[in-house]
Amino acid sequence: MRIRPAAPGELPALQDIERAAGAPFRGIGLPDIADDEPPALKTLERYRRAGRCWVAADGPDDRPVGYLIAEPVDGALHVEQVSVHPRSARRGVGRALLAHAAHHAREEGLAALTLTTFADVPWNAPYYARLGFRTLTEAELTPGLRGIRAEEAAHGLDRWPRVCMRVGVPPAGGTPTTRPPK
Repeated sequence: MRIRPAAPGELPALQDIERAAGAPFRGIGLPDIADDEPPALKTLERYRRAGRCWVAADGPDDRPVGYLIAEPVDGALHVEQVSVHPRSARRGVGRALLAHAAHHAREEGLAALTLTTFADVPWNAPYYARLGFRTLTEAELTPGLRGIRAEEAAHGLDRWPRVCMRVGVPPAGGTPTTRPPK
C-alpha cells in the first residue's frame, strides 16, 4: 500500500469507496448515514487541486482502497473525511492516511489534526482515541470548528452524538500529542 495524491480520474472511485464505507452504518441503526451521498466530484476536485486529497492505493493496479480529504482550520489540518473500503478495513489503511495527513500538516507548519465524528460508533471516536486523538470540550472549540459543527447540525448529523477531536502533530521524529491548543 502506498499513500499518494489522488489523480483526477480517480475521483468517482473515491465516491464509490465512500458509499461502501457508509454501508456498515446501516447495521448499527444509522441508515441515514449509510444512504448519505459522498462528496460531489467538484468538491473532491477542489481538495485535489489544493493538494489535500490523498489515496491509499493497493495492489499491482495501484487502485485506491481509501482516501482522506482535509483543509486548514484555525492552525490545524482538519480531516474533513477519511474513508476506507470495507474490503480493506482493519489493515492500517486509515491509520496510514492519518499519518500522511499529520506529516503534511507538520510540513505546512500546522499544530494538529482535528476532525468531527460520531461519539458512539466503534470505528469513529473510539478508533480515533486509540490513535491518540482526544475529545475537545465545548470551551476548546475554535471558531472554525464551531462553524463546522454548525454545518453538520444543519445537515442533520446532530441526531446522533458527535464530537470534535484533536491530536497534536509531532515534530520530526516525535510522537503525536493531545495537548490542547494554546
